[in-house]
Amino acid sequence: MEFHGVSSLQNLQALSALLSTHQDDEDDEKDSNNVSACARLGPGHIGPPPKTYNKVPNTYVKNNNKDIWKEEELAEGSHYDDLTDPRPQPEYEIILKQSVGTEDLFLGLSGKDPSSMCCEAMLVKIKLPHTKATDVVLDVKEDFLDLRTPKHKLGLHLPHPIHSQEGKAQFFSEREELEVTLLMKRPLDCINMQ
Repeated sequence: MEFHGVSSLQNLQALSALLSTHQDDEDDEKDSNNVSACARLGPGHIGPPPKTYNKVPNTYVKNNNKDIWKEEELAEGSHYDDLTDPRPQPEYEIILKQSVGTEDLFLGLSGKDPSSMCCEAMLVKIKLPHTKATDVVLDVKEDFLDLRTPKHKLGLHLPHPIHSQEGKAQFFSEREELEVTLLMKRPLDCINMQ
């Protein structure tokens, strides 16, 4: 085999130094002088150098106060969560409702369909065994329903925003059930509910 220049000889020596494992220390010292800097690189040196992340982005810098979050970052109703409260959560069911007339049912004139986008109200049925209507404390926010009785507690994050001032609640003593009807707030109400 014939070599065409000094660089080919150096490359072969570098390759043999990488592949041989049975060399003496004297050979290593002698070969290390002949081996170029590129031959000492390994697979970890392939590609661009790794990025260093010494700089902290501004979004993670805390203010001088000792709060670890801002008030607007909290989920609505999280201040009602009490992990030490032993009262059980009652059974509940959420039903979406829409007003449908004969023109919708037979002729389809209003363009409503059975999807949740065409629903106007949300009915929340809550079973409250051994409870009187006077024992129920109900607080409704835009995205959260809070119900408290002496024997039960329910903190329910609602699946859709509602009009918190418009709604009604009715307690049925014979079924021991509370029905809360809430009108839903939709961004496209003017389009979906004509």
